[in-house]
Amino acid sequence: MTILELELLSDNLTQTETFYRRAFGLEPYFKDGNDLMFFKIGVTELIFKKSDNQKPVYHFAVDMPNNRFEDAYNYFKQKVDILTVEGSDIADFINWDARSFYFLDNNGNIVEVITRYTTRAVDSAAFSSQSYISVSEIGLVTPHVPQLSQTLATEFGITNYARQPAAKHFSVSGDDNGLFILAQSGRKWYPTQIKAQHFATRVLYMDNGNLGHLVL
Repeated sequence: MTILELELLSDNLTQTETFYRRAFGLEPYFKDGNDLMFFKIGVTELIFKKSDNQKPVYHFAVDMPNNRFEDAYNYFKQKVDILTVEGSDIADFINWDARSFYFLDNNGNIVEVITRYTTRAVDSAAFSSQSYISVSEIGLVTPHVPQLSQTLATEFGITNYARQPAAKHFSVSGDDNGLFILAQSGRKWYPTQIKAQHFATRVLYMDNGNLGHLVL
């Protein structure tokens, strides 16, 4: 599954533009007045929609080529405060054959930069804002994780991620290229103490040649 568009809420688009320019090296390529702002992260259009005092907080991940992960870490640690994961800046996900690091953006979103060695993605160019592959994960918050997981499978064809056993309060759907992270309301977002809440989310994705549209 490849996430083509991800639309999230932000109470302050001006601060969001400043953060993504400074931290990610990105410029918005389109603005719709004071209502929408579009960034390009690899193949994904990351869209922020203006909200009013909702204080929306999401979790999402950005994929990096295997051979540019260290470069990305060295770059971002000069721009943001990397969150500690069990005493380290880097999280090792053995079952996923992946490594990542986390930080908060200006909205309080838990942003993860990850490389997945299963994809064997490499980049011959030096690290830059063109190195990002995609937004590869988005957290979806629900009171009933198994029910949403079943809905994704039966109505959208997005089945459980083979590398992550499904649980009552947490589950993952998709594949190594794109994932929906299903978290129960009130569960803490790893590796923080921030409790997951539902905020409006829109995802346009491609899966096995089929275009899908999810609005929650």
